[in-house]
Amino acid sequence: MVEINKTITLKLIFLISIIALSSAFFIEYVLGHQPCNLCVVERIPYLLSLIIIILNYKFINLEKYFILTLILIFLAATILSLYHLGIEQGFIEESLVCDLKNGSNLLSKEEILRQLQEKNVSCKDVTFKILGLSLTSYNIIISILIVYFTTRVYLSYDNNK
Repeated sequence: MVEINKTITLKLIFLISIIALSSAFFIEYVLGHQPCNLCVVERIPYLLSLIIIILNYKFINLEKYFILTLILIFLAATILSLYHLGIEQGFIEESLVCDLKNGSNLLSKEEILRQLQEKNVSCKDVTFKILGLSLTSYNIIISILIVYFTTRVYLSYDNNK
């Protein structure tokens, strides 16, 4: 079986995270497609992975735990993206997460007017697709691949020290 190099895997995850975040911001701010709340939340695992991989180079003695943390983060990302895909496909009802704009029910007149002027994007509306797939679908594929490869690195960690 082919040995998976942990250094290359971590560098690839770092690169994928940078590409994922930059493309999300490009699509939002340059192309003008507003993300829904779940789309914004789906960016968090990529940001966390950047932080963890940077910390890994500072605290190399904790590398095995950082790899395990990456596995857990991207497992959670996969579940979140599957949930979002279920909402997009109509299998799951939109939840309160999709409606969160303001934590309080007491709004001033100005705040109500501002929110009425904003374009609120529903979690079930896909505003951007690449090759017929939503970004959530790509997020599922990427997250599953990251979980697979980091799990292989984790399981063979002691053999490849």
